[in-house]
Amino acid sequence: MRILVIDDDEVACEFLQEALSTEGFRVKYYTSARRALEEEELSSYDLLISDIKMPEMDGISFLKEVRKNWPELPVILVTAFGSLETTIEALRIGAWDYISKPFSPDAIRKLVSKVLDMRQLHARQKDGGEKVANTQQFIGSSAVMVEFYKQLARMADSDVSILIEGESGTGKELAARSLHQLSNRRDKPFIPVHCGAIPETLLESELFGYEKGAFTGADKPHIGLLEAAQGGTIFLDEITEMSPGLQGKLLRFMQNGEIRRLGDTHPRQVTVRVVAAANKNIDEEVKRGSFRADLLYRFVVRLHIPPLREHKEDLPLLIESILKKMGYSHVRISDEAMEMLMSYDWPGNVRELQNVIQQSLLLSPYGLIQPENLPPRVRHFSLSLAPLEMAERTQILQSLQATSWNISRAAQLLGIDRKTLRSKMIKYGLIREQS
Repeated sequence: MRILVIDDDEVACEFLQEALSTEGFRVKYYTSARRALEEEELSSYDLLISDIKMPEMDGISFLKEVRKNWPELPVILVTAFGSLETTIEALRIGAWDYISKPFSPDAIRKLVSKVLDMRQLHARQKDGGEKVANTQQFIGSSAVMVEFYKQLARMADSDVSILIEGESGTGKELAARSLHQLSNRRDKPFIPVHCGAIPETLLESELFGYEKGAFTGADKPHIGLLEAAQGGTIFLDEITEMSPGLQGKLLRFMQNGEIRRLGDTHPRQVTVRVVAAANKNIDEEVKRGSFRADLLYRFVVRLHIPPLREHKEDLPLLIESILKKMGYSHVRISDEAMEMLMSYDWPGNVRELQNVIQQSLLLSPYGLIQPENLPPRVRHFSLSLAPLEMAERTQILQSLQATSWNISRAAQLLGIDRKTLRSKMIKYGLIREQS
């Protein structure tokens, strides 16, 4: 099979050519998307791989041209600057997949094989697509977050019910809002319901509504939140806090789309997408008997939000965004403080990061956050490295400094591969100060 690679970085082109040629693919590359369009008959290729950030013509513009003339030709986009908005745009225009740099030869080979296998199974993705208008966005361009963005993008226009799983503070409601904003329901209501914050006796009447006289104090009819969300999305946060009896009523609604207000004998048809979130292990809740297995199975997709400790390379971007949102975009983080932040495990995830930054701002009068401005738990955690870990960290830092932070050369000096070096850099909070 023939593959065409486009990247303005010739080294990146050669890397892909070498990685894919070993699998028997015939690979040709261009360092200019415009030249590739002018000189090549793209229909003779089975797959295109293009970088996004390029001069003259970027990968998104190139993808649009490909979609106009070769709508069924698979395209994989590559970038070092992944974001939810870019991912959504790329996938909606018609990219078959999306991968963020750096990646291993094995990762790109597996992705190429998967895309070529899917070619016979997947219909062409729709052309165009509205740009996301959302005031809140996930921040992060790591491979972990880009994979999460791809899942969000692909589920957005589906009508299936989705269960969002993740630790506290990872952004489950933001994920639900993103699904709604990216869907064709975006102009309809999005109604969040925090099941754990509403007493059980009230939650049923809030969800399903009631008729006048249904109980003492019901002096007029009340439209439930499921009815109020007609045509849109209802987000049931902390669904594991819902009582078994109410779970049964929700199950019946999800099966047939019918609700019955309290005190009413007539069912009403409601079309609502149900998105729920759980910060408990829902499988364990099913085993304990506190959550119904048949209700769990009504959620077609289970979406997992990665915890912050799994993508700590996004910390600088997240911190920059938090400072800007708080009106402190001029504040800087010292190298030592950043290393401590990178070393910390963040059990409270992004919510805890926001709290730490806010607390540090109050303790930092000079527009520069130093280690002493950080909360004690962050400082003490970074100082808890074992002597061998401290020695390894020092050796890695010296190698990076000796090679002007060239990761490939530093990895050679250390006798390890790039992927291992990057993992250790994240573990030890080693990042290069941006000039």
